[in-house]
Amino acid sequence: MSDLGRLVADRYLLVERVGSGGMGTVWRAEDKLLGRHVALKKLHIPPHLQDDEIRTLYERTRREARSAARITHPNVIVVHDVLDDEGLPCIVMEYIPSVTLSDVLKRRGALPPAEAARIGCAMAAALRAAHSAGVLHRDVKPANVLLGDDGRIVLTDFGIAMESGTSSLTKPGELIGSICYLAPERLRSADTEPGPASDLWALGATLYQAVEGRDAFRRDTPIETAYSIVTDPYEPPRNAGDLTPVIDGLLVKDPGRRMDVHEVERRLGEVAGTRTARVDPPTRPERAGEPAPSGRNSSGNRRRTVLLSALAVTLTACLAGGTLWWLDGRADQRRTQASGADAATPSPSTTTPPPLPAGYHLQKVGSGLSVPVRDGWSRKTLPGGELVYIDPSELVGLRVNVVEFAGTDPVRHWRETEEEQTRRDNPGYERVRMAATTFRGRPAGYWEFTFDGRARKYRAAELAFASADGTQYVIYLSAPDAEWHKYRPVFDTATNGVRLSDES
Repeated sequence: MSDLGRLVADRYLLVERVGSGGMGTVWRAEDKLLGRHVALKKLHIPPHLQDDEIRTLYERTRREARSAARITHPNVIVVHDVLDDEGLPCIVMEYIPSVTLSDVLKRRGALPPAEAARIGCAMAAALRAAHSAGVLHRDVKPANVLLGDDGRIVLTDFGIAMESGTSSLTKPGELIGSICYLAPERLRSADTEPGPASDLWALGATLYQAVEGRDAFRRDTPIETAYSIVTDPYEPPRNAGDLTPVIDGLLVKDPGRRMDVHEVERRLGEVAGTRTARVDPPTRPERAGEPAPSGRNSSGNRRRTVLLSALAVTLTACLAGGTLWWLDGRADQRRTQASGADAATPSPSTTTPPPLPAGYHLQKVGSGLSVPVRDGWSRKTLPGGELVYIDPSELVGLRVNVVEFAGTDPVRHWRETEEEQTRRDNPGYERVRMAATTFRGRPAGYWEFTFDGRARKYRAAELAFASADGTQYVIYLSAPDAEWHKYRPVFDTATNGVRLSDES
């Protein structure tokens, strides 16, 4: 029997079914008490669920309402009421005449970068508000972005959101979300709770799809898709234009190095034309071999970090398109299984660096350390013994040094002393990311920031880590911010390809 025309809770008249998914049906309803239209979402109960699973679905629906209600922001759906109807929980929300971003992409195809940036900027603002309220969305994707007829952009469906301080509703080994938008750290361990950076990865995957018209990592099967997300690079976007650096900054596999929400919102606003871009003063160009702008003490040290762990990944359960897939075993088995060979037991994590890519050579930069460097880059030794490899334009520099930190925690040192000096010595300094991470299983630190050079804006990334014998190393790259997407692979190749004598 159709629910059309039925009165729910003696108040909401169901007028039109406007959407349906794996978790529920959304109706346009008339609020008879206040004389306005609302959206009423009614939960679906899949057949054959156990009682505890039904209770979990009920609690997720209530949490969706609570999570969204905690956030007051024009880019987040407004929740009016939560009620039970015929034993099923329902959420009453504001009604926004709209289409989803997913529907637009299916109908129109890829969007121009400026339009995608405008939508992404609103999504970033919504996530910033949600994260500030202690709420993680956990299912950011085009289908959950409403494009209002009046131009408003709204993030909706907090159905699997999680509030800080609340328990998870997933079972051990169960992972919930849409496979193409799940961050690598969630796939590496289903029992690890996601953080704000996981929502930002999903935003990056959404932006990639918006400008390219396809998913960045989709493969033939969910297992292959998950493996690709965790281990494979994505094909560089061809149509992203000025949006490329933002996508690159979001689709970083290490959450500690991922672009943060404030930087994302600012950059998307610039691409969309809602912010005034910075104009560099007409002064002499920088040279990468000169003393580099950034944080350094009197010893001229630099720091930074990157997550470089072996790609032995355990994939458990992923929710894709409303279907729960159990992906038992390790992703390393995927290649042999796909080729029909016997699945061998994967080897344990290893510190063996990958082979050198074409166009690079291995450069010994000190006792016990060798680093991949681009062919054609010249070497220069700076005062204090710091080595810099400079590209032919003399605007990009890769620096490597052996340092002594004030203690064993570079992130603490940066926050307590060095960042203040960096901010003072470099006009326009803005932190992008500063976080503790690991380098081949050892504690490390990562610092990424932007600053104003003499004639242009720059971006820098720095990895600080120690070898097994306690020797501390720093790898640092600075390049014009506008070309960061072009030169960031130099940093990644250098850090991924580090050879340490104590690992041989």
